[in-house]
Amino acid sequence: MSNETMHQQQKLNPQTPKIIIGMASCGLGAGAKGVMKSVVQELEKQKLEADILSTGCIGICAHEVLVDVIFPGRTRVTYGKVKTTMVPQILEEHGGTGEAVKKFVMAQMYPDDKTVIPYDGLPFFDDMEMNKGQKKYILRNCGYIDPDNIGEYIARGGYTALEKVLKTMTPKAVIDEISKSGLRGRGGGGFPTGEKWASCAKYAADEKFVLCNADEGDPGAFMDRSLLEGDPHAVLEGMIIAGYAIHATSGYFYVRAEYPLAVKRLKHTIEEAGKRGFLGQNILGSGYSLDIYIKEGAGAFVCGESTALQNSIEGKRGMPRTRPPQSVEAGLWDKPTCLNNVETFANVPFIINKGADWFSKTGTEHSKGTKIFSLTGKIKNAGLVEVPMGTTIRQIVFDMGGGIPKKRKFKAVQIGGPSGGSLPESLLDSPIDYESLIEAGAMMGSGSFVVVDDTTCMVELARFFMNFCANESCGKCPPCRVGTTLMLDILTRITMGRGEEKDMEVLGQMCDEIKVMSLCGLGQSAPNPVKSTLRYFRDEYIAHIRDKTCPTATCVALHKYEVTPERCTKCQACIRNCPVKAISGSTTEVAVINKEKCIKCNLCYEKCNFLAIK
Repeated sequence: MSNETMHQQQKLNPQTPKIIIGMASCGLGAGAKGVMKSVVQELEKQKLEADILSTGCIGICAHEVLVDVIFPGRTRVTYGKVKTTMVPQILEEHGGTGEAVKKFVMAQMYPDDKTVIPYDGLPFFDDMEMNKGQKKYILRNCGYIDPDNIGEYIARGGYTALEKVLKTMTPKAVIDEISKSGLRGRGGGGFPTGEKWASCAKYAADEKFVLCNADEGDPGAFMDRSLLEGDPHAVLEGMIIAGYAIHATSGYFYVRAEYPLAVKRLKHTIEEAGKRGFLGQNILGSGYSLDIYIKEGAGAFVCGESTALQNSIEGKRGMPRTRPPQSVEAGLWDKPTCLNNVETFANVPFIINKGADWFSKTGTEHSKGTKIFSLTGKIKNAGLVEVPMGTTIRQIVFDMGGGIPKKRKFKAVQIGGPSGGSLPESLLDSPIDYESLIEAGAMMGSGSFVVVDDTTCMVELARFFMNFCANESCGKCPPCRVGTTLMLDILTRITMGRGEEKDMEVLGQMCDEIKVMSLCGLGQSAPNPVKSTLRYFRDEYIAHIRDKTCPTATCVALHKYEVTPERCTKCQACIRNCPVKAISGSTTEVAVINKEKCIKCNLCYEKCNFLAIK
C-alpha cells in the first residue's frame, strides 16, 4: 500500500487498485479526513494493496464524501455519502472479492481505454440524474485528477494550450481567437473578454498586470472555490495566456482568506508550474516572462469590484475609484491592468486547444459556451452544474437539481446573489443567458442559483439580501451607503408589520435612484432583489402592509397565536411554558392567549402535543 499523500508525485502502477477520495471543501466538510484515515488503517489491517489518491469536487456536493474504488479492467465504482463506519465493509467485500457493496454504490462506470491514464479516465456520470444535460468543459478535470499533481494535469492535455500560444501565435492572434470565440466575462455583467484584452494590449508601459478575481462573495456561491480546489492549473494556464496576450509583466490572484484550501493549492500550483518552466523567466524558452503572486483578501464583498480589488492589493482600503480612467489604461499602481475572474480564465486553454469556432457552437447567439452554477437552497441535488448557455431554469431546477425536497412547491430562484433577482415559477422555461436574465430582472453574476420553496417569504428574502448589501457597502458614496440602509429600514418595518401603503412606491423609486447614482457595481445592483420581488411578488408586500400577515408565516413579528378550543385538552403545557404568563386557563377551562402580553416566542406552539395552538 502506498503512503497517504496530498501531493502524489510518484509514477503509479496501472495494475494496482486505486482508491480516490474527494478532498475539496465539500468533502472535507462531510468528513473526508476521517474517511481517508479509516481507509489507510483498514488497508493495513486487512493487508490489502492500493494507491490512495485525493481529488477535488466533482459537483455532486450533496452526496459527499465520495469514494471511487478502481480495479484494473473492472468497472469503476463510486460510493456516495461514505462514513468511516462504512469503510471496513467496503474494503473487506470490494477489496477482497472485487465485487461492489451494492447498498453503498452511487454509480458504476466502465473504464475508458482511450484516456491518457486509464484508471483516471472518468467518463461523465451520464446515468445519474444530476449530470443529464450538462456539458462539463470547464469542470472536465474537477473530481477526476489530483489537483496537487501537475503530472496528472499535463497527462490530460494541460499546458498544451500555453505551448501552442508561445510557439505558434502572436499576442494579437491570441486576442483575435478569444474575441472570435465570443467568450464573455463570467464574473458579472458579461463584458466581452477579447475586447477587454485588446483594450489593455494597446497601452504601452514598463509594467502591466494581469489579475484573477477570486474574491467570490455571493451568499450561496462556490464555483470559483471549487475550480481553484479541483483544477487550479487550468486557471493558472489561462491567466498566463492572458498575460502573454496583453504583454503583462506580473500577475496576482486575489483570493478570499476564507478559502484556505484554495489558497494552499494555488501556492503549490504556482510553485510546481515554475519548476516545470510554465511560469517565471523565459517561459518554455519563448522569451516571455511572467511572475504571479497571491493576495489574500479580508472578505469584503466590495473587493469583488475591480478598482476596490486593486486598492486592496496596493495595501489601501478596499474602496472603488471613480472612472475613467479604466483599469486597462491605469489600474494597479496606475499601470495598464486586465482583470478577469476564475471561470473566465479556465475557459481560455479550452478555447485555444479546441478553437474559437468549436467553442462558439455551444450556447446562444450572444452568450457562447457553458456556465457553471452553484445549486443551493431548497433543492435535492445541491452542488455544481455546468450547462450550455440557453439552458432553461426548469432544466436546472428539476432535471439536474432533482426538484424541491419534502414535496414542497417551487416558488422562485435567486440568480446572481445580492446582485441578481428572484424569478418566479412563470419564468421556469426562460433560457439562461446574459440578455434574457437582465430582461427578466436578474443577472448572471458569478452564478449562484438559490432555490426557494413555498415556505419562503419573498419580502424577508429581499430584506436578507439588502441587509447583506448594506453591511458590505464601503461607505464611499451616499447613494449606496445611505440608500441601502434606508431601504433596509423600510423592509424591516414591513416584515415587522409596521409597513405603510406608500412604502412600495418609495422602494421602487429608491431602486431606480440608487442604481443610477451609485459609484460601483455593488450599489448599482443592490436594489435588484427588491425590484424583482416587487415586480413578481407584490401580493406578499400587500399582505404584510395591509393585512399585517405573512402568507408563509416566516415573519415572526406578524405571527398571531390562537387556541383551537376543540383541540385543547386543558393539559396546561402552554401555560407552564409561557415565559411572560400571557396564557390563562385551568384543568377545567380552555387556554386563552393574551395577545397584548404575547412576545411571540413560539414556545406554546412547540410544547403543545395536541396541535391546539395555531
